[in-house]
Amino acid sequence: MSQIRVRFAPSPTGELHLGGARTAIYNWAFARNNDGVFMLRIEDTDPERSTPENTAQILRSMRWLGLDWDEGPEVEGAFGPYFQTQRDAHYTDALEKLKTTGAIYPCFCTADELASKRDEARKSGGYSGYDRTCRALSRDQAQTRIDAGEPHVWRLAVPLDQDEITISDLVHGEISFPLSALDDYIVARTDGTVTYNFAAAVDDTDMQITHVIRGDDHMSNTPKQVLTIKALGAPIPQYAHLPMIWGPDGKKLSKRHGATSVEAYQDEGIIPEALLNYLALLGWSLDGETTVIDADTLTNNFSLERISKNPAIFDAAKLEWLNGVYLRDMAPEEFAPHMVSALGEQGLADSADYERRTDWYHELAPLVNERIKLTTEIVPMVRFLFTDDIEIDEDARAKVLEKEGAIEAIRAARTILADCPWDVESIDAALKVLPEQLDAKPRFVFQPIRVAITGSTISPPLFESIKLLGREKTLQRLDALL
Repeated sequence: MSQIRVRFAPSPTGELHLGGARTAIYNWAFARNNDGVFMLRIEDTDPERSTPENTAQILRSMRWLGLDWDEGPEVEGAFGPYFQTQRDAHYTDALEKLKTTGAIYPCFCTADELASKRDEARKSGGYSGYDRTCRALSRDQAQTRIDAGEPHVWRLAVPLDQDEITISDLVHGEISFPLSALDDYIVARTDGTVTYNFAAAVDDTDMQITHVIRGDDHMSNTPKQVLTIKALGAPIPQYAHLPMIWGPDGKKLSKRHGATSVEAYQDEGIIPEALLNYLALLGWSLDGETTVIDADTLTNNFSLERISKNPAIFDAAKLEWLNGVYLRDMAPEEFAPHMVSALGEQGLADSADYERRTDWYHELAPLVNERIKLTTEIVPMVRFLFTDDIEIDEDARAKVLEKEGAIEAIRAARTILADCPWDVESIDAALKVLPEQLDAKPRFVFQPIRVAITGSTISPPLFESIKLLGREKTLQRLDALL
């Protein structure tokens, strides 16, 4: 295997959650850093929970993060199909091969018989796993019962001549699994369908996967898959089990800690560059200090050796901070499309308006991205520029407009702005004389004007906002309030 081949193999039983996204990112970065192949495989064998909608959501989330795959759904490749539900022929071939070599055997024990044996074993303090009753049957005996139509499963014959199986995990080091604790696990059910561990092992073999990079919650599956791959006579991939992501309370990240899916964070105003960066740092680091790492830096420097063995702590506040860093660093032409997208969701702007007023949007962009951490903060801050339906915030009305001198400040500003040249410098110079004229502190003068124009005490800088709104609309709003 001269070329590195890795796979991300999600089950489409729900949305792509943060742990799965991080696994995908590490596989993708490892492949890109080593000129390897990044494969996407959909393990859709749960008929009740696996849906096309979930598959589409997973693909959509990965594309949004900027993860491209070399083989898999919608790309295809030489090792397809890439949906497990379409790979029955591959599993049948593998089963027939293992039947021929005697690596698997039929088990005719019923569910009731197995349950009874487990209960007896527990009561006596003995081994409660499968006691290998049917492993003692000769091939002729087993075939006779199969020919008679007796229901049966197929089990892998775990080697009895060795004590343990050892792997050199690329994150945790050498790990040994005692075979005494391992059942002759079922590879094919009574109805002929194969089990997860068997299907995954066959797929990794057929698809020539060289490295299996996945969460350490899969650690218990590894010995079963290794034994299956050995039985198939195929090379064993190298394994790297990633530490779990914990919430701030030190427990496995879950919905009780807030949103856990990629699309949920997209809806909450996180941009893909920031989420990719943050997830990459949950268990891996460039140098222990650098926090802002773009996709190119990640792929150019990623290595499994720098993955921590310890669980990572997810910090939503730090993700928001990092998101703000990315937004502030955007040039106007980069940030403006984010504004148009956010405004478009509420019917306030569209691409045609952006094309018509590109320079105006680019003038607005730095006034906004310097003051926000989330894209969901865009619309509340700039809505006043895109609608004539301005509602005065009730808190602002009580605390600002009903104060003594507020109406006088608005009336004076209206007089000045009616004849003022319409550029930021002129508006600035004309209005800055008001506090002295009215013998009031600047905030008692300018906040009423801000509320009258924007409806809120929070907005982009006042003079720039007035300029971007335009003379006609500015005067209309001051008149309406007066």
